[in-house]
Amino acid sequence: MNKIVFEDQIILYWDKEWDLANGIEYTILLDGKEVGKTVKTHFTFENLQSDKEYKLAVYRLGDNDEKVYLFDQAVRTPKAKNRIDVSKPPYNAVGDGKTLNTKAIQKAMDDCTESDCVYIPSGVFMTGALDMHSNMELYVDKGGVLQGTAQVKDYTPKIWSRFEGEEMECYRSLLNIGKLDHTAGYTTENIVIRGKGAILGGGVALCNAVCALETKLLKDFLENNKELVASCERPDTIPKRRRGRLLNISNCKNVIVHGLEIGMGPSWNIHFIYSKDVITCGCYIRSQGVSNGDGWDPDSSEDCVCFNNDFATHDDGIAIKSGKNPEGNKINRPTKNIRVFDCRGRNSVAIGSELSGGIENVYVWDCDYQESNLGVNIKTTTKRGGYVKNIKVKDCRFVGIGIRTKYGCNNDGESSGCLTEIENIHFQDIYFYGRKPEHVICPENYRIPIYFEGFDGEGNEIKNVTVKNCVLEKRPDGKTQDIYIKNVKGLTLENVKFQ
Repeated sequence: MNKIVFEDQIILYWDKEWDLANGIEYTILLDGKEVGKTVKTHFTFENLQSDKEYKLAVYRLGDNDEKVYLFDQAVRTPKAKNRIDVSKPPYNAVGDGKTLNTKAIQKAMDDCTESDCVYIPSGVFMTGALDMHSNMELYVDKGGVLQGTAQVKDYTPKIWSRFEGEEMECYRSLLNIGKLDHTAGYTTENIVIRGKGAILGGGVALCNAVCALETKLLKDFLENNKELVASCERPDTIPKRRRGRLLNISNCKNVIVHGLEIGMGPSWNIHFIYSKDVITCGCYIRSQGVSNGDGWDPDSSEDCVCFNNDFATHDDGIAIKSGKNPEGNKINRPTKNIRVFDCRGRNSVAIGSELSGGIENVYVWDCDYQESNLGVNIKTTTKRGGYVKNIKVKDCRFVGIGIRTKYGCNNDGESSGCLTEIENIHFQDIYFYGRKPEHVICPENYRIPIYFEGFDGEGNEIKNVTVKNCVLEKRPDGKTQDIYIKNVKGLTLENVKFQ
């Protein structure tokens, strides 16, 4: 059992018990009184008083109707923080959607102590890149928008970052937390970003502006490396890799993002690298029309949680990564212990394709991705190396799942010289919709509900895969759906029904 404690809310969340049947109901108690029941594995106590102790409990019924307690203890809410209202003196930020407030809001953040909270009231507060520090909170109230500009100059000077698996100089993000260093530990900690408003970036306009400027700045490099450019997914791939994110979290520990509308960064939205204990919950994450507009990307990070979020992103909703090719192998910082549950939307959970540092112990449950062509998609290439192991997916509703070793995107650059090891992948209690989302344009093999293809050659197969208690709904034309399995060693198909 885990908890997130704010001055006015307490959120409890816990892991799905793999061997229990679907639909287990949990009873929630507050100070000894029942306040709710849920089949989800999280519950929020709202409208609490600050600096007050509450007795909280969660239980389910066991085999003989005995109460099995998952949580039963007292929790005290913290004292109310002092609000630093950016619209008040001495900051005087203006929420008119026009005035540039970068200096004012940055001053408020610099002044914020552990006892304070930077407060964004109702209004649209335009800003460029901002830096957050340890032990601080940012609160965006209902009707408030922290709005990034679409001007490239507002995100300079560039910083050292990582994009699509490679470390490089990139433009700053809207919110920058920590400094990237793969040789270091966690240097920034205890950050809270929450509220009922929105944090939005410069979106498509900023994406295109960065690409246009970097194409000019890299003109000589691009001309002198035509073979590299030709091997890229698109002619503008290399310039676009210089884009910042919406939230760039590097070498951080204990970061919470809660309750907000988040999105429209110029590339990925919540990207955390070499970090630990990043939690995102209760958010709406969107990036309509933005190239590479991923929603939530753990990158060489561990013990991170994503739950009760809705996604409407242009690319993967969630993309789990750990570096690309030889650089990723050498840095060798895996992503591990990732939990994703009760998430919804039009975009899948992707594992890879940048996974050269290794990915392990990913657990996905209670997710509904009926508007995406895939629910969980493990993807790699012959260049990556690294490994994927111990993936568990349970109680979800998907259109499809995949393990693909011939993924064609982002496949430029030097090879690792070895193949990705993929093993111990388990799917259980999955319902596969027969219809395919009309808005999704994808290759035909992405329309097969269960598609597993290992590498060619003896000893290179995907190992130990289970598909258990799954239902494949018929297509709208009444035809039975297909399953494609190739180069898998140790496959178990148990109670897989076609209807």
